[in-house]
Parts: sequence; C-alpha cells; structure tokens
Amino acid sequence: MSTENLPQSPEQPPRKPRVALVFGGRSSEHGISVVTAGAVLRAIDRTKYDVLPIGITRDGRWALTADEPDRMAIVDRRQPDVEQLAESNEGGVILPVDPANREVVYSEPGSVPKALGEVDVVFPVLHGPYGEDGTLQGLLELSGVPYVGAGVLASAVGQDKEYMKRVFTSFGLSVGPYVVIRPREWERDESAARKKIIDFAGEHGWPLFIKPARAGSSIGITKVDSLEGLDEAIEEAQRHDPKIIVEALLRGREIECGVLEFEDGPRASVPAEIPPVQSHAYYDFEAKYIDSAPGLVPAPLTPEQTAEVQRLAVDAFEAASCEGLVRADFFLTEDGEFVINEINTMPGFTPISMYPQMWEASGVAYPELVDRLIGAALRRPTGLR
Repeated sequence: MSTENLPQSPEQPPRKPRVALVFGGRSSEHGISVVTAGAVLRAIDRTKYDVLPIGITRDGRWALTADEPDRMAIVDRRQPDVEQLAESNEGGVILPVDPANREVVYSEPGSVPKALGEVDVVFPVLHGPYGEDGTLQGLLELSGVPYVGAGVLASAVGQDKEYMKRVFTSFGLSVGPYVVIRPREWERDESAARKKIIDFAGEHGWPLFIKPARAGSSIGITKVDSLEGLDEAIEEAQRHDPKIIVEALLRGREIECGVLEFEDGPRASVPAEIPPVQSHAYYDFEAKYIDSAPGLVPAPLTPEQTAEVQRLAVDAFEAASCEGLVRADFFLTEDGEFVINEINTMPGFTPISMYPQMWEASGVAYPELVDRLIGAALRRPTGLR
C-alpha cells in the first residue's frame, strides 16, 4: 500500500537543553550560593533551556527545590537556606555516575524512585569547599556531564590560597608576602607554628590577615593589629579550615577584573575598583554582602594601567588552566605595581556582584553572560582536554 497520501505526523520540536542549577552546599558560603542561584534562575532564558534547580543542604543532601528565585535572597540580614526551599525533608536527588546515562533520579525512603529526565549541563554555583574546589567537578567528570566553569585542577588551585600563589609565582605573577601553617605543623608543635607567624610579623610588620586557606567570601578572616589578638584569630580561621594562611598588609587600591571564555579564547572585562567601606576595617563579609558600597565600574585607571591589569587577569586565568569564567583580584600598590591577591573560579554572581557588573560595563548583559557560560559548557567535552 502506498503511503504517499497518508497524513504526515508533524515533526516533534527539538528538545531544549536541560540545565541542572546546583547550589547551596556544605561550606560556610552556603547562603551566598543560594542568593547566586536565585539570580541565575531569573536570568536563564526559558525559551532556550529547561531548568532543574537542585539544592545541596548543609549536611550534603541533594534536594529537589522549588523554582522560586524570590525566596533566594538575603532578608533582614538573614541568608537563605536550601532546607527552606526543599520540596521534601527526606527525599534526595541522585546523579548517575554512568557516562552513558544522564538521567537524574529523585528518591524518597519507602517510595519508588522517580525519573526526572536527562540533564545536558550542570551550572554549579556553589562557593567554597565541596563545590568550588574540584570535588563536584570530579563527580561531574565521572558522570560525563558537561558543566559550567573551571575543571578539577583549576577549581582546586583556585580554592587553595597557598597553591594558587605558588602557581602564580611560577608563571611570573607578583604576589604579596605570606606564610602558611598546615594542620600537621599546628598539631605537632603549636609553639613553633605560632613563632613562625610572629617571625613573619617581625619581618613584614603588623597588621596581619589570618585566613582559612580554603574558604571564600572573607569568611573566617581576621585583621590582627598586634600579638594580643593572634590566638583568637588563629582559632577563628581554623574553625573554617585546619590549614591557615597569614598575609602581610598590602597598601594600595583594590582592583578586580573579570575574565570570560569566548569562542576565540579568554577575554578580560573592564576592571573595577572596590572603595573602602568606612564602617569596616577591611573588605570583610559584612562589607561585601550587607553594607556594600557600589564599586567603581570602570575603575579610574589610566589606559596603560587598564591594559596591564587586563593582561594580568588573563595570564592568571591561563596559569591556573581555568575555563569559563574567573574574577581576578589585585592590589595596585603605592609604587604602581599590580599584585594579584587571588582568583575566584565561581565568583559572586548576582546582578549587583562585581563580576556581572564588570561585564555589563563591557557590553555583555547579565542574561547574555549566563547564556554564554551555558553555551560554552555545552560545547566543551568532559575528560582530558
């Protein structure tokens, strides 16, 4: 029988790529990650992508969450929490570790697991350990699921301030004076470890900044003006990370620059300057997220200084083998030298965060920025590259 005159079934429209937005996590930056997720949820083009929001609770449970960005904001100085957004207090999302299967499953005790469909790309907006440090990236590599941002090595380097500085100096980038106290040093001989810090202060002077070596958002950092506050500062840093880093004060202006990976390679944004927040001794958590003053975008630099910090930001991106995006933070010292302080492989990403603001001033609006990052991740394979 001829099929020539049979009605033809209309072609099914192509399936939109599915983005799993993963946020929250086990680090002290949990709440800031939720805020970032809310901003990204608002910006993702729903005509191009389907979105599956997945929150990781503070104890590590992967929870299916409501797609309600209005609930993901700091209210009355209180940060949001994944537990408040989870659709169940018991159920968990399971990501397959079979590269041939990208179907995500939701499971509750005593119930038949529910298939949530395939995921084409993960957009991880976790900050800090157990998310931004290569651990989640390693899981996604095992699963064969593409993801936004830096890979395993770059994520780990970007999280550990000691090894970040070691990488930068090996590539000829200038860093400030620092000393590291590892957990075994402290456990073996507290007095010797403390003396190491005191000797560092004798060489470089007070104040010192005592920091967790693998934390962000200025959490756990103390500015110490004398020997009197040292032990308390060490205790506070070790509360967040058993490994601590001690940095000397660098006098100068705080300059930031964004790097974004385009089809032809990484490019730098216009830089920004972080003005001092008068009620804060330094740019701490409260100054960043609660009492923040608007950054100066673009930074008031000479054309030569702008070109130099942009070059250095891209150099830092390449030195750490980064992918996707980076915010590079510098000090412009009183003698006119740019000293790199750190990079963030998943910087604060709300519309008022410095990274999106710098790209907005560079001609890339927030929704386009999100779209470019997802598109780059979809084009990039997992595995060695």
